[in-house]
Amino acid sequence: MDKKKKKQKPWVKKRHKILRNVLSCLLSGHFKRKYNVNVEKIPNQRDRNFLVLFNHQTAGDQFFVGMAFDKPVYFVATEDLFSMGIVSKVIKFLVEPIPIKKQTADVRAVLNCMKIAKEGGTIALAPEGNRTYSGKPCYIKPSVVSLIKALKLPVVLYRIEGGYGVQPRWSDVVRKGSMRSYVYKILEYEEYSKMTDEELYAEVVDGLYVEEGIFDVDYITDSGAEYLERAIYVCPECGLSEFESKGNEFRCKKCGLSVTYNQNGRITKDGEPFKFETVGEWYDYQNDFVNDLDMLSENDEPLYEDMANIFEVILYKNKKRIDKNVKLLLYKDRLCIKGEKISDVFAFEDTSVITCLGRNKMNIYHKDKVYQFKG
Repeated sequence: MDKKKKKQKPWVKKRHKILRNVLSCLLSGHFKRKYNVNVEKIPNQRDRNFLVLFNHQTAGDQFFVGMAFDKPVYFVATEDLFSMGIVSKVIKFLVEPIPIKKQTADVRAVLNCMKIAKEGGTIALAPEGNRTYSGKPCYIKPSVVSLIKALKLPVVLYRIEGGYGVQPRWSDVVRKGSMRSYVYKILEYEEYSKMTDEELYAEVVDGLYVEEGIFDVDYITDSGAEYLERAIYVCPECGLSEFESKGNEFRCKKCGLSVTYNQNGRITKDGEPFKFETVGEWYDYQNDFVNDLDMLSENDEPLYEDMANIFEVILYKNKKRIDKNVKLLLYKDRLCIKGEKISDVFAFEDTSVITCLGRNKMNIYHKDKVYQFKG
């Protein structure tokens, strides 16, 4: 006799609505005060489920989107959230996020989204897949169009503004300022089903386009420039370099170039406009500089050195620390690791993905293993 197929457990559960209401009471006031954010509710949401696409600026973006709904929202989240042991289990019990492998095509994530949509759940994701370092939008993969058309849900294009002023990705502090999160547009299935893939993609990119560099208001802090070196590593005077920051000052350790990051987002030198008015302009220059580097030259000196803790990531389970304070040496074709418990060479030809997480974490998919470095 054929064995009966095991009945699949529903993704959307009754407890999620109860827990959503409890967490909203406990946390919404905290996040509104912390970020000084005005959250606009989704209109006409009763008895409807949606696909919510939002731009990604701060560590609190998912809470702003969640506060815009009166029911649970199921967020697509990177595998790092599911690799923290007991913490991941608690998060899974509370809000049941949808796991996805960052910077890869993850068919399982799409299937899970389709399951949730059929069960009447609302799904949310940031199609940029990354928080902006520069204040400019990150690249959106055209594959988001395939997901939209597969789910056939009303699509909410949800904008978050002011986040780069309040909490730049490279910073450890939340500045005093203001934010807004709101519905830019809702695309109904009857509308976008008539669009070509190119037209729908353009609609999504335009709807989520938020560029922030120069602010209309000041974002007040005494530590404006601190940790900007997480984003900037090319000096316009001397090329690849290292920087240090203190307060609102940012200095090249190699040639001594010193600039000020002001509360309106502008960069100045000795009180005068700098050649890059914003971090975004500097970041674009840096990208062009790196893309034009001659990576085939005979020089085999390390480009950069740093220290970090190293973990092996057991995907969807936990992380196991292998060593602490290991020395990292970045060459043109490899990353060398030298520590007390591990010494290894990660050749780029054997590496499928390198991706940044949060402010100071990096995952490397090398051969059949995943490693995480945390500064």
